Amino acid sequence: MRSRYTAFVRENQPYLLATWHASARPSSVEFEAGCRWLGLDVKHHRMVSAVEAEVEFVARMRSPGGRASRLHERSRFVREDGRWYYVDGTHLPGRA
Repeated sequence: MRSRYTAFVRENQPYLLATWHASARPSSVEFEAGCRWLGLDVKHHRMVSAVEAEVEFVARMRSPGGRASRLHERSRFVREDGRWYYVDGTHLPGRA
């Protein structure tokens, strides 16, 4: 999770795509021009099984116009051949 956050901060599309599970991988990743990432807080993580995990996190960002926002998500990951891959996430409502 932390490495994917860092990849978003650095706009490292190849890394993001390589860590996205093939069943859900987009053809490209769009980055918001001028977006400034302010931090990541991993709230909770749990193993669902030996090859599945969930991570709840809050990522804070500021848009080019100065508007601050938060992405609060529960992400699903699967492990294949010893590597973890992002599958998808559910945005969580309310205050993060």
